[in-house]
Amino acid sequence: MKVLLQRVQRASVTAGGRAAGSIGGGLLALVGIGRNDTADDLEWMASKLVNLRIFPDPSGAMNLSLLDTGGAVLAVSQFTLHADCSRGRRPSFIGAGDPRTASALFDLFVERLRALGPRVETGVFGAMMEVSLVNDGPVTLMLDSPSERRGNA
Repeated sequence: MKVLLQRVQRASVTAGGRAAGSIGGGLLALVGIGRNDTADDLEWMASKLVNLRIFPDPSGAMNLSLLDTGGAVLAVSQFTLHADCSRGRRPSFIGAGDPRTASALFDLFVERLRALGPRVETGVFGAMMEVSLVNDGPVTLMLDSPSERRGNA
């Protein structure tokens, strides 16, 4: 599982010309479900995301988490995070989860996030989407689940 995480002042996503989700301050999470991801990966990633201390405290140091600040999450499915561009000119997406399984895992990931406390908005799985954001910092981080780091995905 891969998540490209961006600290935002605000973010929104539309699909088919319709608003799908929008947040004020918090995190935009572009979520790539891999073909070998498990519920353990989702649990680890959800906990990491809400507890990562990347928000400024009163002195400006990154010491506060999403839970500390009361921020929200905009989670958007993004299979292209699993692109392999090492050969040729066209990316290979063999590492991405198949759409049916990935959709179910994405929904489970969103449930896990919500269970941890923050408000969570989403895009539309598998749709062509337009994502707008105002980066805060900017702070952008790439998170890989433990199985991703071991090379199992």
